Amino acid sequence: MRVDAFDFELPNERIALRPARPRDAARMLVVDGDKIVDAGVADLPAWLRPGDCLVFNDTRVIPAQLEGRRGVRHDGAQSAPGAKIGATLHKRIDLRRWQAFVRNAKRLRVGEIVDFGAGVSALAEERLSDGSFILAFTGDEPVEVLLERAGTMPLPPYIAGKRATDAEDRADYQTMFAAKDGAVAAPTAALHFTPGLLAALAAAGIATETLTLHVGAGTFLPVKADDTDDHVMHAEWGRIEPDTAARLNAVRAAGGRIVAVGTTSLRLLESAAQDDGTIAAFAGDTAIFITPGYRFKAIDALMTNFHLPRSTLFMLVSALMGLDTMQAAYAHAIAKDYRFYSYGDASLLLPERAG
Repeated sequence: MRVDAFDFELPNERIALRPARPRDAARMLVVDGDKIVDAGVADLPAWLRPGDCLVFNDTRVIPAQLEGRRGVRHDGAQSAPGAKIGATLHKRIDLRRWQAFVRNAKRLRVGEIVDFGAGVSALAEERLSDGSFILAFTGDEPVEVLLERAGTMPLPPYIAGKRATDAEDRADYQTMFAAKDGAVAAPTAALHFTPGLLAALAAAGIATETLTLHVGAGTFLPVKADDTDDHVMHAEWGRIEPDTAARLNAVRAAGGRIVAVGTTSLRLLESAAQDDGTIAAFAGDTAIFITPGYRFKAIDALMTNFHLPRSTLFMLVSALMGLDTMQAAYAHAIAKDYRFYSYGDASLLLPERAG
């Protein structure tokens, strides 16, 4: 499909720069088949049914944004000093090596060291075909320790371009489910949840499960191709434990619905799904790209935030609900002053087949 079919105009003031407080005070636009209803996140239990199951991503965002300067070559030769280099870690390769998207990449050469300050440095080990680098962190300290010392929270560019990252973001940009280090972006739909909302869901007979997908920086990259067939997704690593898969299959067998909380949960569930809809245990990379025409196998509904125009995530929700329906829903959200993107309001998407 043409990528411009997924375009829409978003007023700049609709981009949320801080989350709602409390978190479950955010608004929620319900798209129930072709009906559009204004609601709130706190109303979620009323929109679900006993026996349904919400699936959350328990990844934890690491301080993966680094700012440094190019320094001495690994072979001891002096490179041209001082060029500023920005790095956003994307995907872990092993204990000391990460794939990273690099700002000012034209000034960085393979074999050079980048000094990120606070005793943290990394070797530019390899440049990949997409322009990203493999960075190998020097020394013996765990990379997680180094990042806590030198890194900052990798806020999305549409927020970071408007204000500086601060101490509040350390808490605001983590979900209450965050447990496993490795994400470069938060699974933002789950930012809306609080212990009180979880208690209300449990009281309504709605189950919860977790999986892990370490969201990469590729989620923020624009789609540059003119046609969706020409876009290449970056891989992300995920895991669904065998017992989790078994419980999710039991939910479906009993007539309950699988409700993905966030596109990251949805993408991993669909990656693990068999042709008959059975969810298998999963551990590995996924680069699944969901566009209209895709046949959903594992999930019945989705809770998600509002996404960027021309983005892979707006394509995903259009695949679930229909492009015309989502264009109408987003036009309604803009007219009704919903807050967009990572710190913004939520939507609950209930396809007709889930009813």
